[in-house]
Amino acid sequence: MHIHPDAPAVARALAPDEPVILNRPHAAARAARFFAAKFPGKSLYAVKANPSPDLIRVLWDNGISHYDVASIAEVRLVRETLPEAKLCFMHPVKTASAIREAYFVHGVRTFSLDTFEEVEKILEATRDAEGNHAKDLRLCVRLRVSSEYSELSLASKFGIDLADAGPLLQATRQVADWLGVCFHVGSQAMTPFAYVQALERVRAVIADAGVVIDMIDVGGGFPSCYPGMEPPPLEDYFAIIHRHFEALPIAYNAELWCEPGRALSAEYNSLIVKVERRRGDELYINDGAYGALYDAAHVGWRFPVRHIACANGNDNDGVAAFGGAIDTQDLQDFSFYGPTCDDADFMEGPFMLPAGIKAGDWIEVGMLGAYGAAMRTAFNGFGGGETVTVTDEPMASLYRGDRKDPRVSDNVVSLR
Repeated sequence: MHIHPDAPAVARALAPDEPVILNRPHAAARAARFFAAKFPGKSLYAVKANPSPDLIRVLWDNGISHYDVASIAEVRLVRETLPEAKLCFMHPVKTASAIREAYFVHGVRTFSLDTFEEVEKILEATRDAEGNHAKDLRLCVRLRVSSEYSELSLASKFGIDLADAGPLLQATRQVADWLGVCFHVGSQAMTPFAYVQALERVRAVIADAGVVIDMIDVGGGFPSCYPGMEPPPLEDYFAIIHRHFEALPIAYNAELWCEPGRALSAEYNSLIVKVERRRGDELYINDGAYGALYDAAHVGWRFPVRHIACANGNDNDGVAAFGGAIDTQDLQDFSFYGPTCDDADFMEGPFMLPAGIKAGDWIEVGMLGAYGAAMRTAFNGFGGGETVTVTDEPMASLYRGDRKDPRVSDNVVSLR
């Protein structure tokens, strides 16, 4: 794969009519090293965020040895990519055939659940040839917690209610070699308090069940940076989680886990799209709701953008952009229409771009490594395009060490 310095260089080299995904392996490697070094426990990459084998290898090479897989297809993918990785099947509702293949073919021993029925399904699917139940199951009971502090809720579909969790933990303890409690506070948690509240629920359910707990998994939810979403430093999340974990009534050697997806992958990808038409403050581009910009359309996610002018443009930034500089003057709000014939292929934004942007120009859309490339479809015949590697920095980063703490004010108050 050819390596380019940045998005303008890609536009200059390819003049692409199709969207181009830009990979930044160095950014993903930095994120992996950060979690491996600073999270006070074990980090499992949530593969659903971006199942790219190249990304999975980068994370492995930089300290991520455990992977949260949510389907048998993800189990197969990671096992083929990384034969030595530890796989944890953390979807609470699985088919019996998926459990059986994961256990007997791919060596998976860790499974999540939130019902008595799922416990029975796991036990039956992992019986040996003589009909004996497996003795090495590592089972995690998923607890329902609030998503009120997160941008995207994950509180409705999975997780057992606090009032019902005690009997399920007791029953699971009887058949598990190793028992964990897991939860998910929602995607893009904007305050560490989200985990405090969830861990207090964990405390209550453990006290009610009266069983030995071997692991606490605080799930995902760790944020990245987007326009209008500037989270506190991740170190704050880690410190608060660790402090509350240490106070739980659990085994002295209990493990602490987390499942970052967005936080490990968001900075890995950006996307070059082409402007095909301008209608006032609406830009028709060649990717959208059925492609990598699914979140921008369906949940109103605002991604950072920057303008790359066409080479023969007569505005002020054309030549400069192809030389590597990108115009940031005279910005205004734009919305996007994607390439399909569907009216729902619309991204309201607003996306801040130069007022002089026109058809034939390109736009780089940043921070698409999480759920961007993974969500692309071939609806209406769209969804093609190249993937290349670039060496510049992502549009935002939690890991470079140069981000201003959003809690710190620039205001200076004199006490004289």
